[in-house]
Amino acid sequence: MPYRPEPDRDSREWWERIAGREFVVQRCDTCGTTRFPARALCPACRTEAWHWQEVEPEGRVESWIVNHQAFMPGAREPYVVVMVRLAAVPGCLVYGNWDGERPPEPGERVRASYNRIDDTLTLVNWTPAAG
Repeated sequence: MPYRPEPDRDSREWWERIAGREFVVQRCDTCGTTRFPARALCPACRTEAWHWQEVEPEGRVESWIVNHQAFMPGAREPYVVVMVRLAAVPGCLVYGNWDGERPPEPGERVRASYNRIDDTLTLVNWTPAAG
């Protein structure tokens, strides 16, 4: 059976927002550090006060792999998984499936798209940015 992401205490709301096509990261209320993935404590100042901040779902391809095993529901083999550095939060790296008609290129500008798998799971894909 393919692997299915299981939201936990820290990531549950992120998955819910992704399902609503809202791309968010956490922002510390004390020191202003933005972070992804979601976690209970700020890695910079160790406080628990934070909120979700919507950011543009854009970035640049940092790296990628070609996966030959179907870990995700509905995935066809092989498929490309990209690591994207968010433009709005350069310290944040986000992974997702590649949704391009050709292989990704290092540093390429990309934009998130959303792939609804079923009623409880939406995944982030990355598509080459226009222009």
